[in-house]
Amino acid sequence: MLNRVTNLTMSAAAQRTLQTQQSRLAELQDKASTLNKISRPSDDPAATAQALETRALLAANAQYGRNIDDGNTWLTAADSALEQATNVMQRIKDLTVQAGNGSLPQSGKDAIANELDSLNKDLVSIANSKHLGRNIFAGSSDAASAFTGTPPALDGLPKSPVERRISATETVRVDADGAAIFGTGTGSVFDTVSQLAADLRNGTDISPRISQVDIAFKNVVNGRSEIGTRQARLERAGNVNTELEATLDAQKAGIETADLGSVIMDLKLQETNYQVALAATARVLQPTLMDFLR
Repeated sequence: MLNRVTNLTMSAAAQRTLQTQQSRLAELQDKASTLNKISRPSDDPAATAQALETRALLAANAQYGRNIDDGNTWLTAADSALEQATNVMQRIKDLTVQAGNGSLPQSGKDAIANELDSLNKDLVSIANSKHLGRNIFAGSSDAASAFTGTPPALDGLPKSPVERRISATETVRVDADGAAIFGTGTGSVFDTVSQLAADLRNGTDISPRISQVDIAFKNVVNGRSEIGTRQARLERAGNVNTELEATLDAQKAGIETADLGSVIMDLKLQETNYQVALAATARVLQPTLMDFLR
């Protein structure tokens, strides 16, 4: 049994075909102009999920990069302060050796004591160094100064260290341990230098103080060495972060960005298909009522 196909059915089918081809052509034209593989999630749900995951990784990696930069500024400030402290301690050490000369007159000892007092004030000022309004040597303390009192003691103990997350699994401390570097209160480097100056003024034997100054000097040097180790770690993390960013950018481009050559080929092919559809539609819609009245 044959089914009768009317002109109306043929016209409707031809129009649907033409609209489908035109819609596909418009999609390819849009893709060629934007080079976006995914215009809406329904275009490719799997690729959309991958794109969202990659974007989340990129955002996290960018934050780690900012944390690394911020950590570097903290450690640079700490290193600069400890460089000054090292120079001051070297001068204190030299003066201590000079003061140990038994032939030095009392006037010379008094002069050295005065200089030691001045250097001690400089040392306290260095220990109270700040970065962006935060104490470098007092952890998370929000006190006005890290070291206060006589002899200067570390304010706000115990406080948690200042850390920055540099990856999903790593954090790095970016402040300096003031208690380990300078000590606190009695027995601190400030107390040692103050007692040394007092002994010189009183004519007391300073031989026991020489070893204390040596230990204090080594603590400052060791503190600076630790800061340098952390700076090197941040530098390595920064290199890894940059490489990972490039990898994720390439991965994101592979998921979301269309290949221009491939899109142009598809567009040319679709233009041909559309022209064929137009020709076929013109043939289908060609007969008129007058054709049936002849």
